Amino acid sequence: MKLKALSLLAGAIALTLTATSFAVNAQTASPSPVLLAQTPQKEKGPWKELGLTDAQKTQIQAIKRDSRTKMEAVFTPEQKAKLEAAKQARQAQRQAGQDQRQPGQRQGKRGYADLNLTEAQKTQIRQIRESEKQQIQAVLTPEQRQKIEQFRQNAPSRRQQGNP
Repeated sequence: MKLKALSLLAGAIALTLTATSFAVNAQTASPSPVLLAQTPQKEKGPWKELGLTDAQKTQIQAIKRDSRTKMEAVFTPEQKAKLEAAKQARQAQRQAGQDQRQPGQRQGKRGYADLNLTEAQKTQIRQIRESEKQQIQAVLTPEQRQKIEQFRQNAPSRRQQGNP
């Protein structure tokens, strides 16, 4: 009788340990929005080859955030509503796995075309983007600037080959 109770106890412990590891795996495998927001974004294009320091990454993020805020101030409430609706539609497509973009294809310009921007707005946005570019250039080392310039010069040939 003792042997039977002991083997039942050992079986119960083994079952509990196995079930616990499956439960932990199931919890960490599902990507929650909070976890996705906290994971660092992968650098794309030439940025991954630049070897940016953490300080440079932080400065560039702040510059981009500031530029985005300035651009949003240029839009009318109707244009902001259109942008928000387009953003929500893209998120819904991504979640449904129906994102129509090819890898490396940019989204931004197509979204702005639907906004019917005035010439004044287009000029302001160009100025904001140019300012952003200059500020980012100031953060980079001469070697990093050279790599970016090489990447830009090679961009047309990469597009013809179908690479992003």
